[in-house]
Amino acid sequence: MDTYKNKMVLVTGASSGIGKAMAIDLAAAGAELILTARSQDLLEALANEIHKNGGQAHVFSVDLAEAGSAETLHTQITEANLHVDILVNNAGYGRWGKFGEFSREDYADMIQLNITSLTDLCHLFMPAMVSKGEGGVINVGSSASFLPVPYASVYSSTKAYVLMLSEALRYEYKDHNVRVMASCPGATDSNFRNTASEKSSEGLKQRISKLQGEGQVGDTCERVSQETLDAFLQNKHYIVPGKGNSKFAFLPRILSRARVLKLTGDTFKKHTAS
Repeated sequence: MDTYKNKMVLVTGASSGIGKAMAIDLAAAGAELILTARSQDLLEALANEIHKNGGQAHVFSVDLAEAGSAETLHTQITEANLHVDILVNNAGYGRWGKFGEFSREDYADMIQLNITSLTDLCHLFMPAMVSKGEGGVINVGSSASFLPVPYASVYSSTKAYVLMLSEALRYEYKDHNVRVMASCPGATDSNFRNTASEKSSEGLKQRISKLQGEGQVGDTCERVSQETLDAFLQNKHYIVPGKGNSKFAFLPRILSRARVLKLTGDTFKKHTAS
């Protein structure tokens, strides 16, 4: 697979951030888009933008944080006589703060979205790719996929799962011409920061606002999108897009696990202290 032209691409979490940037880039590259997220209005606005630029897009509003939502989406796409050549599992969210600050229900939603629905979508759409003899999956993880991150413990654990699953599936499906890649971006200028700190302490919110005010918001969604999509066509098994972010993948190789844990823990502790 060396082009996105005439490919049908499903992008989850397409209403904003990295997902929206990827949808726009894919449409510009000649792909036909299937867009999904919770917000019908934002998806319709994106689809209209794609249509105005000569592209094609279909909208399915689904909350993938709900149990059974992946199967619902698969059914809707199938009944619309659409298929998926490339699946982009971008939808996800996290929380920053002390473990006990967030409810079990919140964590359950996070695990459902970041792990269960992502896994279900792979399981539902990949068999048709095998039958066709071609296909691909891009799973969006995080630079946290490589490290234990205290004060983002559940989030970093879900993203470690995304990376491990992607690498394992890549091996299983390589002989079927179905390509699987993980993209593990670092801090990105998207709505993720606001969502991550939404229910956090006031001290953490103030620190995040300060970082944003100083322009320390990380890479742009557009840069992450372009580097990710380029890497997929180059058949890379994972990528850490953005300047300087690759260090997160190498730290566990050069430092002991105890040292890595202290490094990440001390760093995040500074941002969570009241």
